[in-house]
Amino acid sequence: MLKYAVLGPLLRLLFRPRIEGLEHIPEEGAAIVAGNHLSFSDHFLMPVVLSRRITFLAKQEYFTGPGIKGRLTAAFFRSIGQIPVDRSGREAGRAAVREGLGVLGRGELLGIYPEGTRSHDGRLYKGKVGVAVMAVQGRVPVVPCAMVGTFEIQPPGQRMPKIRRVTIRFGKPLDFSRYAGLENEKVALRAVTDEIMYAVLGLSGQEYVDAYAADVKAAQPKKAPRKPR
Repeated sequence: MLKYAVLGPLLRLLFRPRIEGLEHIPEEGAAIVAGNHLSFSDHFLMPVVLSRRITFLAKQEYFTGPGIKGRLTAAFFRSIGQIPVDRSGREAGRAAVREGLGVLGRGELLGIYPEGTRSHDGRLYKGKVGVAVMAVQGRVPVVPCAMVGTFEIQPPGQRMPKIRRVTIRFGKPLDFSRYAGLENEKVALRAVTDEIMYAVLGLSGQEYVDAYAADVKAAQPKKAPRKPR
């Protein structure tokens, strides 16, 4: 209902997304769609251009916000089948992998942002290896995806997006069957993850940073609060 009758037509009308490489999305069977993450708008714009349903691993904070707004946000994300993921600690990462493998085991599409968080400055950051574990253990292809222009319409911290045209690019599926059985090998998982991020980089044209986005953001000096006038 949201995709075809309410939200989808509205988003297509407002943002007129250019869609490239849609033929690379498998018509059936399990696959991972791994993309860059520039904006809150990514959660909505990419799914509406796909004919298949896609389930994302969404950060737990979307489901635990306070007040009426928090409850509405949680209800919305649950209604579209998104899975809450606790991003704190190693065990949380394992839980996310288990949830993702469950989606793939049902032959569905799984959406994931390997950077682990939105880019705070529009650059592409080092990917976390959870996507590699799921690709190798689940023995599924990975379709790289690039959102282009969503940072400009709604960078982190901006509540309402600007109405501008965006581009969504899908690349050729990546096959990692040669790594079968190596889902516990750190070197193999890093190689798979870096190959995915390199493919995303080729589609997005972003500047690449060989560091985790969360670490870079945490190391930046905090802005002093504005003094009341």
